[in-house]
Amino acid sequence: MTIERTIRQPQAVVFDGVPLAPLVRAVLDECRRLGSRQEVSALLAEAVQRGVSLPELFAELDAGSSRGTAIPREALHRIADGARSAAEVDAMRVWRMSGLPEPRWNHELRDENGEYIATADGYFAAVALAWEIDSYDFHFGKQHYAATVARNARYAAAGIVVLQTLPSRLRTEPKRVAAELVAAYRAATARSGAA
Repeated sequence: MTIERTIRQPQAVVFDGVPLAPLVRAVLDECRRLGSRQEVSALLAEAVQRGVSLPELFAELDAGSSRGTAIPREALHRIADGARSAAEVDAMRVWRMSGLPEPRWNHELRDENGEYIATADGYFAAVALAWEIDSYDFHFGKQHYAATVARNARYAAAGIVVLQTLPSRLRTEPKRVAAELVAAYRAATARSGAA
């Protein structure tokens, strides 16, 4: 347990008779102490996925001490731009290195009949290129692997090129991944005839 002085005492939330700080405050207090962009991004993405709103997080960040807020503020802006996970925050950073136009983040794709194709992590509509950040955790095992293969088949049937990237490579090989993204974009451009 860490005890810290504050001039902004939060209104306690009582859980099983124990007074606790509200979730939004607890999350940001922890983020201010973490030094790792990856850990901060993961914690904030998890909080948003579980229902903490971005306006609440931004308001709490603005109201509190500015000490230790640069990394959480950067991560929140990435999440506000469409990232749903720490890996997607990393993907946005790599995309910025590529010099390519911004993709549509977490964009749901449907065919001409309205049938669901997939929700691409990043989608470059002008050249029909989907960028998927596919981790072992979510794509390993028979069912998950089968779902990934089925997704890729739907992409192919719709004429969409797919680039799959492991999340770990976004951190360990960002320049190489950015180069692969540029190469895939160029290939998709040549294939589609887009300028």
